[in-house]
Amino acid sequence: MTSTASSTDTRQEQTPHEQRPSWQQRLRRFGYVPSGSRGDVRDRLVPPYTEPSPRLWASLGIRHTLAERLVRWSGWGGPLLVTLFAGVLRFWNLGNPKAVIFDETYYAKDAWAIVHRGFEVNWDKNVNDLILSSNGNVPIPTDAAYVVHPPVGKYVIGLGELMFGFNPFGWRFMTALLGTLSVLMLCRIGRRLFRSTFLGCLAGALVAVDGLHFVMSRTALLDGVLMFFVLAAFGCLLIDRDKAREKLAAALPADADGRVRPDADTAENTRIGWRPWRLAAGLMLGLALGTKWNGLYFLAAFGIMTVLWDIGSRKVAGARHPYMAVIKRDLGWAFLCTVPVAVATYLASWTGWILSATDGSGGYYRNWAATDGKNSSWSWLFPDWWRSLWHYEHQVYEFHVGLSSPHTYQSNPWSWLVTGRPVSYFYESPAPGKDGCPLDAGEKCAREVLALGTPMLWWVACFALLYVLWRWFFRRDWRAGAIACGIAAGYLPWFMYQERTIFFFYAVVFVPFLCLAVAMLAGALIGPARSSDTRRVAGATGAGVLVLLIAWNFIYFWPIYTGQAIPIDDWRSRMWLDTWV
Repeated sequence: MTSTASSTDTRQEQTPHEQRPSWQQRLRRFGYVPSGSRGDVRDRLVPPYTEPSPRLWASLGIRHTLAERLVRWSGWGGPLLVTLFAGVLRFWNLGNPKAVIFDETYYAKDAWAIVHRGFEVNWDKNVNDLILSSNGNVPIPTDAAYVVHPPVGKYVIGLGELMFGFNPFGWRFMTALLGTLSVLMLCRIGRRLFRSTFLGCLAGALVAVDGLHFVMSRTALLDGVLMFFVLAAFGCLLIDRDKAREKLAAALPADADGRVRPDADTAENTRIGWRPWRLAAGLMLGLALGTKWNGLYFLAAFGIMTVLWDIGSRKVAGARHPYMAVIKRDLGWAFLCTVPVAVATYLASWTGWILSATDGSGGYYRNWAATDGKNSSWSWLFPDWWRSLWHYEHQVYEFHVGLSSPHTYQSNPWSWLVTGRPVSYFYESPAPGKDGCPLDAGEKCAREVLALGTPMLWWVACFALLYVLWRWFFRRDWRAGAIACGIAAGYLPWFMYQERTIFFFYAVVFVPFLCLAVAMLAGALIGPARSSDTRRVAGATGAGVLVLLIAWNFIYFWPIYTGQAIPIDDWRSRMWLDTWV
């Protein structure tokens, strides 16, 4: 039986012992493309960045020298412009609503206490009104409070309060700043990931107009801080990957024509050396873990991901036994640069609590080892602060796994990707002529801050996620695998706690990765550079319409992201699903 080989089928050029396993041959029908060693290995280890076609500059009437300057400028200029746009949105009228909204009632006050006392305290239940009316001029209690999240995120929020006061603008400033900087990071991360400034800026622009990211950037909650540190860690690992592959490429020998070929001995024995970006990733993951404990899942997932990247790098360079080479040369240092650094960072974040008094006037449980735990069998081995902290952490763990108190806005993770149950942070019904409600409204208006992802973006992201999974599994695209890793680490663990009280806004930690997935899908719609002009124009038109619809969707929901007073009928028209109310 004979058949005609497709353009992606190389079996005709292979000898029988070089043919791929049958499972790989069967997967070709789904788009599977086996890895190969075609081309200069340098370009495979460190792919060049794509540049606009000369035809584009010619059609715009731009000279070649100016075009080169624009390309050089765009690497930072494009991301900075997108970041400026995002920053204007996030800082505009940041102190509105002038209220303690949703869980700001915990974290804003905890932050103020922790930057002054080193630990959280118990506040009077009616103190919120006094804080708002006095611009935060209230005494700080001394009685320690039992809290269930580590201190880093509260230190971050407290830094804004120290700069701008104990008021809504002050406690939201740092989350707005980190939310804005995360847009810049995502632009640069997307650029490095896709080797395309356009797709990087597109990913950043998408996260800039995501409603959940926007609302979380304007609210003093911990999840936006967690998202920032997780994204920073991912960016550090991405830079580390490029630097390591550059060193491998430089070590490989070149033939007489200057063409670099795979070399097994070099690929298996080259030591990468000092990897500061991996240390920086460990620091960021430690800060993420010190903000909320689910940062631990990213520590594990990113650790596995970066080891797989090392294996792939040595395999491309020609290693016959890449797994063994990584075990010998990379694995130990990969562990030491991430896990111990992250753990040390986490412990350092508790310094304020550790240094507080042990006579009962310090942090919660700070004196446990000297009182209830003084007869512990471990007292001879560990210092009191360690045993007290361990007991505290154990109690917090018991709280988290047992939390099942019903809440109006709790949701199951199955509904998150379709934004099934957003969280209302703030709601008022001002009468006509008050608090921005038009005089001719006829009836009361609605003012709401709703933590709702831009629906069009999230619904498109569902299809983008399927594309990313297909691209990773069948096309062996490491970029798709990296995006899927970020989403999985932030999303899948919550399925283990479906009986626990959990909320949709926890999903903000993987929003940047969803936007990377949508940008990757948009790039596929536009098509590769070798495509015909007709194909590229049609694809760019389709992708452009999609992005414009997402932007329009964000604008449409703007009033309920920012707490603006709108007629009640306008508010009802924005409640697309019954579960949003």
